[in-house]
Amino acid sequence: MVDTASSVTTTSGAARATDQGAPQLNVAALADQLLGTWKKERLEARVTAAKPELHQVNGLSMDEHRTRVLGQLKILVDEGAIQRAYPTSVGGGDNHGGNIAAFEELVTADPSLQIKSGVQWGLFGAAILHLGTAPHHKKWLPQVINLEIPGAFAMTETGHGSDVASIATTATFDEATGEFVINTPFRGAWKDYLGNAALHGIACVLFAQLITKGVNHGVHAFYVPLRDASGNFLPGIGGDDDGLKGGLNGIDNGRLHFTDVRIPRENLLNRYGDVAEDGSYTSPIDSPGRRFFTMIGTLVQGRVSLDGAAAAAMKLGLQIALTYGSERRQFVAGDGKQEQVILDYQRHQRRLIPKLAETFAVTFAHEQLLVKFDEVFSGRDDSDQNREDLETLAAALKSLSTWAALDTLQECREACGGSGFLAENRLTGLRADLDIYVTFEGDNNVLLQLVAKRLLGDYSRKFKGADFGVMARYAADRAGDTVLHGTGLRQLIQNVSDLGSTGRSVGHVRETEYQRELLTGRVSTMIATIADRLKDASKLSKEEGARLFNENQNQLIEAARAHGELLQWEAFTEAVESTSDSGNKQILTWLRDLFGLSLIEKHAAWYLINGRLSGQRAEAVTAYVDRLVARIRPYSLDLVETFGYTPAHVRAPIATGAEKARQDEARAYYEQLRRDGNEPVHEKTLKAKKR
Repeated sequence: MVDTASSVTTTSGAARATDQGAPQLNVAALADQLLGTWKKERLEARVTAAKPELHQVNGLSMDEHRTRVLGQLKILVDEGAIQRAYPTSVGGGDNHGGNIAAFEELVTADPSLQIKSGVQWGLFGAAILHLGTAPHHKKWLPQVINLEIPGAFAMTETGHGSDVASIATTATFDEATGEFVINTPFRGAWKDYLGNAALHGIACVLFAQLITKGVNHGVHAFYVPLRDASGNFLPGIGGDDDGLKGGLNGIDNGRLHFTDVRIPRENLLNRYGDVAEDGSYTSPIDSPGRRFFTMIGTLVQGRVSLDGAAAAAMKLGLQIALTYGSERRQFVAGDGKQEQVILDYQRHQRRLIPKLAETFAVTFAHEQLLVKFDEVFSGRDDSDQNREDLETLAAALKSLSTWAALDTLQECREACGGSGFLAENRLTGLRADLDIYVTFEGDNNVLLQLVAKRLLGDYSRKFKGADFGVMARYAADRAGDTVLHGTGLRQLIQNVSDLGSTGRSVGHVRETEYQRELLTGRVSTMIATIADRLKDASKLSKEEGARLFNENQNQLIEAARAHGELLQWEAFTEAVESTSDSGNKQILTWLRDLFGLSLIEKHAAWYLINGRLSGQRAEAVTAYVDRLVARIRPYSLDLVETFGYTPAHVRAPIATGAEKARQDEARAYYEQLRRDGNEPVHEKTLKAKKR
């Protein structure tokens, strides 16, 4: 899109753009666009999340917070807020995308409520649904849905987190009794960090190595009762309370251990693997590796929901910080009478407004992820390819969004100074509660390694069975790429094209295709380089191959992260192109450009080292980022208004009237002094007159 508007600045503190000729933001239209496909479900969930009885209360003890959140789960049941994803046969709505969209909004009420409800219905209940079969659904799901059976999701072990395939808990079939015998053979095999395990869970879905007739068939899921009606552990089961955590203390995380615990054969959730009465094992999936990843893949909704919850938390943080920044005044402005609104300082804008652009990118990318999730889980497109795409997309986007949420909330906290450090203004609490998001449902670095392996696999498949001519052309292309980018020719071409003009350089960097070329080129070059390094790994011993892979692990993860950034940029670009309102399209284009160019600026060293940018164009990127930040600043409050969160969702005094009231009182006080002629003369003024 052509950039037609000049830079718009304000020193008044008003966040609305009123300059003649400036594009106008249609708040209602953009707010509707951000709600996405499941608008109805999101709005319903926001009504629920605005209710005071669901809100986090500062200062509660851990025990009080846990009790409160358990009671809040019962409120959700009474309101029918959690049944959407379950089959109609058990009273659900078969609405997978709408269920996740609604669930994400609970983070605005209390992240502990969101995650505890996710443990109950998104992990424990979903495991029964997706890994079990009709008898399991009929027997347990109605009671899971209505909270008669609070449950834990017992996958993680003290000694194994992200490496689920290596968990040590065993479920050994005893043919004589027709039972599985559950054991955690050593301390590292204890199930750990489990929500609902310390107090409230009376059953769990437990993941263990299934052993029958002396053969280990890999990780499978089992329904295991934990406690009796009085809340006491059943024979052979024990556990501990994980205690106070860095956040999410409304959830009773704990650890469990099992010694010769017997469960009926029928408690194996047998959709992907079953054991007959004689101990024989069967599975519809022959490959143990594919079977494992298929089972784990059915639980991808946790990553999908965390991606959306991270976006919601970013919106809350920015609504608080940008509102405060547009009202808080500090240091006397040019007129010598009134203090300056802090959001009018360039550094303050540079801290927050790129985060605003990133939040839009995260939101639009999440919408695409959610649509793909619904395609797979509704059965509309449950192909192997689409399921694999979903898993890769979820791993990439969850990693980037949860890291971005922590960075955004920390920047918002600092931008609000001491006010941001007060618990009442929520930023420290949100930051603490979301800290664990980067670790659970898969550590982000491990998830990105999975993404990188998928990228390498796709890359290698391009050449599978290729003849000599194809490989020769590839070698020539790689050589040409090295000549163009590795010898400075690319930078020379850019310098000649720009003719020494920063303005010409800016004209290039703001073009959509130029940004796409830079972002795509970074991913493809990184993957191709790593693939070249690893091409002989299959010829090495297992030990040497592992060493070679480990030597390139960091680069692999960086390539995957670059891929995730590209996915977000592409989603943002598609959202821009689908926007019909001309004012919104221009403002979203600025935001998209700010996001894309901020990525290029962040990775400027790579682009310079690899000959993708000349020094002049790198300088132009930073110059244009500065211009975009100033241009977007007058729209900042309108943009956060499009998020759709009311004071009942924000609940931060500095963003819901307290700071504005203080500033209005201060200005009125000084204005009254001047009107009454009682304003004292400053010593500097007297000395200036004497001179």
